[in-house]
Amino acid sequence: MDHGQWAVVVRDLGNGQRLYDRNSGKLMVPASNMKIVTLAAAANSMGWNTRFATTLETAAQVEAGVLRGDLYVRGGGDPTINTRNGRGAAVFAEWTTALSAAGIRKIDGRIIGDDNLFDDEALGAGWAWDYLQYGYAAPVGALQYNEDVADLIVTPGPVAGAPAVVSLSPGSGLTLSNKTTTAAAGTPETIDYRRRLDRPVLEVFGAVPLPAPANPEGTATRITGRQVAVVNPTVYFVQALKNALVAQGIEVAGDAVDIDDLSAPAIDRRTIIRSESPPLREIAGVMMKVSQNLYADTLLKALGAAVSGTGTVAAGRDAVLAVLRDWKIDERSLVMADGSGLSRYDYVTADFITALLERMYADPRHRDPFMATFAVAGREGTVATRLRKTRAEGNARVKTGSISNMRALSGYLQTRDGETLAFSVIANDFIIPAATVNWITDLAVETLANFARHP
Repeated sequence: MDHGQWAVVVRDLGNGQRLYDRNSGKLMVPASNMKIVTLAAAANSMGWNTRFATTLETAAQVEAGVLRGDLYVRGGGDPTINTRNGRGAAVFAEWTTALSAAGIRKIDGRIIGDDNLFDDEALGAGWAWDYLQYGYAAPVGALQYNEDVADLIVTPGPVAGAPAVVSLSPGSGLTLSNKTTTAAAGTPETIDYRRRLDRPVLEVFGAVPLPAPANPEGTATRITGRQVAVVNPTVYFVQALKNALVAQGIEVAGDAVDIDDLSAPAIDRRTIIRSESPPLREIAGVMMKVSQNLYADTLLKALGAAVSGTGTVAAGRDAVLAVLRDWKIDERSLVMADGSGLSRYDYVTADFITALLERMYADPRHRDPFMATFAVAGREGTVATRLRKTRAEGNARVKTGSISNMRALSGYLQTRDGETLAFSVIANDFIIPAATVNWITDLAVETLANFARHP
């Protein structure tokens, strides 16, 4: 680590004693430890029971089973209409039932996505261009389906040397450029993809091998799946809804479109059905335990919309800073470009992170729900395989942070004496393997779990 930097703070939450301090006031890139900041401010300002609503609306009349106009979907920032626990399919089924109950068997118009609660800056400042195609860099919108990722499926062609067969979920907004090949059975798979910056084209390249014979009568089918960030979350949402309605027998005559593409959207619309997300405490559990970037960046814009009526990163950041001032935590220790920590423009100090952890722990409204969102070492989420067979396993509740040449681990644990500690360990600018940095960090956490004032 001679070329890198460490920032570490350990606080005893029982007596306020600082047990360890290294570069505590130095600004460091936190990666996903930024989610700690986003969640703390959002929970304090919005409440743990906050839910995000999505509504089906129309200004058209129903005649003889036909909606004589457009169907609108107004987004409230719900990030949970996805495949986790089958919620996306359940919501679409609920809406299909509601339309049938309203006597609608055909829509003689378009499916229009109203995403105006948030601005249209779907990508974060400081996100790197060379990972924008990957699912973890999915764009943010007030309407979001399947976490704004499309499924890229690659299957081998009929013989080695032939192009592979490539498909992408409808509504992604991307045109496929197939540069793949089929390789011989038993050879490595090398499929990858990149998104062009000059136009919405996804280039898929590499090789997928033919399947090995599964039995004397035939061969197994090999499918390679990847998750690709979509171009326009709103169009992706309404296209998915249109497909779901058609599959359930409700005919849709028009296209699936973004409200921003209309010259005169209907204003006086009536609500057909209103669906609400799970509460923030459940959303936050997914966001923190598996480090879901889309949830965090959505939450920052939703915080801005809730506090000021403006669903932007800037409004969300202002709301975060207002919370810090109220808590008397030094806002100069935070540079916030997004809610997830994916941005290279984000900076925090280790002292700032532990101050937030201490503040949330001290507040009876927040302690239990906040701590419950952290992944338990050796058991779940991003640390399911870390710190096993140590005193930290099943004990430390942590949030990881991980981008190139940067790692972080912050959270809570109990010492051998039963004292509760808050800690933040951040490493930046290293060129050694990240696994080595994780090992050093885990050894530090294990040392804290073994700590006893009176052996």
